[in-house]
Amino acid sequence: MPASTQRSARALGGLLIAAGVTHFAAPRFYDAVVPRTLPGSPRSWTYASGVAELAIGAAVVAPRTRRLGALAAAGLFVGVFPANVKMAYDWRHRPAPLRAAALARLPIQVPLVGWALRVSRGTTSG
Repeated sequence: MPASTQRSARALGGLLIAAGVTHFAAPRFYDAVVPRTLPGSPRSWTYASGVAELAIGAAVVAPRTRRLGALAAAGLFVGVFPANVKMAYDWRHRPAPLRAAALARLPIQVPLVGWALRVSRGTTSG
């Protein structure tokens, strides 16, 4: 596997692990964007998604599980999209910089999914 692909996989895994850690370090932020239509408490979903990001990130970093981990990452990025939509809707009356940040999260999911799929294929481009 080319060094650039390995770096890309480590970066993707690191991003997921860092995001997973924040679910435990600052859970209130994530609790607020959990769709209320989900059963159970928002905190349970916050912690569950944090565990998922940690596990998927670790799978992406490890060469033996990289392909499956990257495919799981693509699925995760698609799966959290409803929370990003909810955040953009809920933040529609916040100050402009916060609204912009919430709206910017929406299109970011597309390149994240693409990145994960490229890692799953062992490529770094297109």
